[in-house]
Amino acid sequence: MTHSAIDSDQYEAQLSDKAERLKIMLAPFITTELEVFESPATHYRMRAEFRVWHDGDDLYYIMFDPDTREKIRVDDFPVANELINRLMPAVLDYVRDRPTLRQKLFQVEFLSTTTNQALVSLLYHRQLDENWEREVQALKAHLQQYGAIELVGRARKQKICVDKDWVTETLTIKGKPFHFQQVENSFTQPNAAVNQHMVTWALDATINATGDLLELYCGNGNFSLPLAQNFPRVLATEISKTSVASARYNCELNNIDNVTLVRMSAEDFSAVMAGEKESRRANEANLTDFDCRTVLVDPPRAGLDDDTVELVRNYDTIIYVSCNPTTLVENLTALANTHEVERAALFDQFPYTDHMEAGVVLKRK
Repeated sequence: MTHSAIDSDQYEAQLSDKAERLKIMLAPFITTELEVFESPATHYRMRAEFRVWHDGDDLYYIMFDPDTREKIRVDDFPVANELINRLMPAVLDYVRDRPTLRQKLFQVEFLSTTTNQALVSLLYHRQLDENWEREVQALKAHLQQYGAIELVGRARKQKICVDKDWVTETLTIKGKPFHFQQVENSFTQPNAAVNQHMVTWALDATINATGDLLELYCGNGNFSLPLAQNFPRVLATEISKTSVASARYNCELNNIDNVTLVRMSAEDFSAVMAGEKESRRANEANLTDFDCRTVLVDPPRAGLDDDTVELVRNYDTIIYVSCNPTTLVENLTALANTHEVERAALFDQFPYTDHMEAGVVLKRK
């Protein structure tokens, strides 16, 4: 069985179904129309990972059915962007008859960009040696016919970068290009087209903002960098060391000099701002110099913890991007006595699934 299990003719129907579900969830909080931003119907996903199945001389990708754990053979993957679909067979066809590259290969991961770059990670159940390094160089040269391809090999407590472990994505936001380093195994938005809608929407929502911007969970600067043009200064926090390093690199890459990055969790930042905790990193960033009146949050699925809800309550404008409307609703309920929703949007990052990405703009009452 091969896996091409999406019916793009059903895309519009599934999108309107999601929009209806989100409208019902947000009904207690919104009086305006829900803005809906659709995805391309195919080839929208910039990341994909597959298990590798060794079947005698044959070698193919599989995924597991999440409900039955049944193996599903995957020869093409219309969900993933076209470059990934070209690389999928190219990698296996090359590796199939080369024991040094094939032995105990159990997973292949792809990270691609809209600019025809890709990072391919080969994961092994054995240690990688000099023979592997020599042969993987030839694989890399072979793959350059498809685009600018980087390769990484991973085994237990081992990571070998054939050249580098990142690619550069370029997003065009309102006609202006922004460049982002995207590092292997770090968080990036999976759907580039919808991500551009999300960032543009946040940019529009802050066009007349006053004061500075605080951003929690800033990642590699996906929102911070484009939004920096709407504010005198941006104070951005993020817990991941890799993402903070990328965000700093991306500021330089885009010649943006009004963003200050602090490596700190949202919970710790809330404690520092509430005066319950001291932090050397916070002191070095001169937090008291900022006049933040807008806060942007893009938290993980668990939403905002209670202390962070109390922190964001202090800002005139809250822009909340959520990958889990259930926890969004819990947080909105807590904020309802001080703020009201001015705009609400559905961003269809994950077509053909139940996952919904939502955005709301809250203004102080």
